[in-house]
Amino acid sequence: MKKLFTLLCLLMIMGAQSMAQKFALVDMEYILKNIPAYERASEQLNQVSKKWQAEVDALTEEAQTLYKNYQSEAVFLSTEQKTKKEEEIVAKEKEAAELKKKYFGPEGELFKKRESLMAPIQDEIYNAVKDISDSKGYSLILDRASDTGIIFASPKIDISNEVLTKLGYSN
Repeated sequence: MKKLFTLLCLLMIMGAQSMAQKFALVDMEYILKNIPAYERASEQLNQVSKKWQAEVDALTEEAQTLYKNYQSEAVFLSTEQKTKKEEEIVAKEKEAAELKKKYFGPEGELFKKRESLMAPIQDEIYNAVKDISDSKGYSLILDRASDTGIIFASPKIDISNEVLTKLGYSN
């Protein structure tokens, strides 16, 4: 009976080992920091974002100036003039809000610019990771940088340098 139990345990262990899957990690932050095209694209996005934000801020400032002027002149204005000034202030605030939405909204210019600059880099990284996964038989590759659920991971399973090499960048 003991031999049968031992044999059964041994078969279960062997079966579990044969079903074992290979895992690997990549550190996307590390990979992206080592790709010059990503750094250039990031800098370009920052510059465009600052420029657009300055435009939005200028319109907002104009609206605030109009409002301050209105407050100081309100006692001297007729009802018709007050209404005209209020409409002017609201129009300027609306113009600022629309410009902000145009540039920074979910489907805004910044989103489109980021897509056009980053998508090719991300696709290249994805393809390199997929090629490595296929050639080495990994079932799952996790991003160490974005998953806070990873408490410890052996450096042996980190393939970030391998991805960089596959992309043609020395590490």
